[in-house]
Amino acid sequence: MFCALRGPPLILRRYGQARAVHSADPDWADWVTLFAPLPGARQVFVLDVDPVPTSCRMAVPLMEFVQGREGLNTWASGEGADRLREYRGRKNAV
Repeated sequence: MFCALRGPPLILRRYGQARAVHSADPDWADWVTLFAPLPGARQVFVLDVDPVPTSCRMAVPLMEFVQGREGLNTWASGEGADRLREYRGRKNAV
């Protein structure tokens, strides 16, 4: 679901089937190159979209983007590929 947080209110929902492409998958390079490089990137979600309806949007709040958070990128840049792999194995196995 996507909400317009500035301008006229709008809610856009995407329905379909999704799959995760992980960094160890054979087609990883095909997908990850479509995005700006992110240190520590580990999956891309591919969504085959069916309908894309809009809906009643009168309750969408007005919000303001202040800034992005760089904590994850800073941390992952300092870890390196081997340490990230070890970390994920230890923290994401269960």
